[in-house]
Amino acid sequence: MTWKPSYLTREQMEERRLEGGRLLKAGKLSQAEIARQLGVSRATVSNWAKVIEAKGMRGLRKRKAAGTQSKLDPSQKQKLKYMLDRGALANGFPTDRWTLGRVQQLIQQKFKITYHPKYVNRLLRKLGFSPQKPLPQAIEQDTALVTAWLQRDWPRIKKVLAARRNNRILG
Repeated sequence: MTWKPSYLTREQMEERRLEGGRLLKAGKLSQAEIARQLGVSRATVSNWAKVIEAKGMRGLRKRKAAGTQSKLDPSQKQKLKYMLDRGALANGFPTDRWTLGRVQQLIQQKFKITYHPKYVNRLLRKLGFSPQKPLPQAIEQDTALVTAWLQRDWPRIKKVLAARRNNRILG
């Protein structure tokens, strides 16, 4: 018994269909034998035979995956990418942080196109953006005080904690 992967790429499936088509055209094996050899059902081989009869071997080639056409055309996508690169503040939002809701709102305002918020994430990935979460930082934070604390107080605290750990009695 040969090992079969649990998942085949579209190219691998096309290669298997074309091999099945060649075996069918050769006519030396029955459809059941071809199905066993290629690890598919007899019905699949029968379907391949029908496709070959109707469209020839070309019918077994892979086709572009079906899906709906994008609502934004390529020029609109470029404009959207430009607007996103400029930042949220430049596009009229109160802070410079992009959220999926804000991007959806921008698309609605500028292009009069509505996207589901969950699809906006996929659209942004296709445009080359990746999700980023900024590190939280208090607005009132004084960086000079933080740096001084890290240099002066934190090493002292670490020493005290290490000494306590070493003096602990286990039992």
